[in-house]
Amino acid sequence: MARFIKKHKQEIGLSPDALYFRGKKKIDKVLLRVIDFDAENLEENPVHTVKEVLKYKDKNTVTWFNVDGLHNEAIMEEIAQGFKLDRLVLAEVMDTQSRAKVHEYANCIYISIKMLQQDEQTNTISVENLSLIVTETVLISFQEKKGDVFEPVRERIRNQKKRIRNSGTDYLAFALLDIVVDNYIYIISILGDKIEDLESNLLLNPNQKVIDEINAYKRELNFLRKNINPAKEMILTLSKMDSDFITEGSYIHYKELLDNINQAMESSDSYREILSDQLNIYHTTISSRLNDIMKFLTVFSVIFIPLTFIAGIYGTNFDVVPELHYKYSYFIMWGVMIVLVVVMLIYFKRKKWL
Repeated sequence: MARFIKKHKQEIGLSPDALYFRGKKKIDKVLLRVIDFDAENLEENPVHTVKEVLKYKDKNTVTWFNVDGLHNEAIMEEIAQGFKLDRLVLAEVMDTQSRAKVHEYANCIYISIKMLQQDEQTNTISVENLSLIVTETVLISFQEKKGDVFEPVRERIRNQKKRIRNSGTDYLAFALLDIVVDNYIYIISILGDKIEDLESNLLLNPNQKVIDEINAYKRELNFLRKNINPAKEMILTLSKMDSDFITEGSYIHYKELLDNINQAMESSDSYREILSDQLNIYHTTISSRLNDIMKFLTVFSVIFIPLTFIAGIYGTNFDVVPELHYKYSYFIMWGVMIVLVVVMLIYFKRKKWL
């Protein structure tokens, strides 16, 4: 399955604002959750319809409306109408293959980013598209499936942490993006540990398994960079955006987020260089071993060339070979051969070819 770009034939020619799900369905039923809070009060409820959420949009509080599952076109239509959002925004939300981006509309900011998670059981990296719609009082987050990746943010809200409870939707958006970027750094650190451990195996036992692992890690790093690089561009744009939906105090947090994702990019670049170096070490080690083998075989061949020559001369079938009729010819021939071998071994030893 292609990990970098996928396009289905039925998507070709669709209108840009068509509410059509573009992606793989990862959950059967769409789940809706709401957390409404301010400095003093907290209300957290599961909801069943979009209409139940609309009562929060005019309150003087911060409302986090989370949608798990993007395939229900009717719910997306209700969200677009209920919150008076441009259909283009919801069309972008339903496109799970879209690139990370940020765009400001008349009544909201749309943010899209790839969320990466390490599956501890299968030891693979899963990717999920996360979309955020930031309005003055409501933040709507869209995930492809239900997960607990944002549970630390919910705990901070429940535990009445002053910063998040006294801030607006812009800071809440930062908190969610911070979780995503932290996962980038965590995944790269796990991959980095494996790459560093590979170096010792490379020197001790450079075999085909090691080269297969190097190539596998290079593919994983390329996949990470493919998702992190657009996210970096998006966060850079977000940190420089002059928007009414972002307060002055929140820009410092987005710049901090930019520093974190730069760290992730720099780490991935460093590990790519390490893998390239390891690949060079592998080829150098194999070449060195091959040279040692060829040197041994060459020395072995050089020793036996004169011996073969002598044996060939006296193994001919001519009737007249004077030395053949001498009483000690056999022993003299062996003596000459042994002296030749000893002399050549001493010579090779002095030249440090052995």
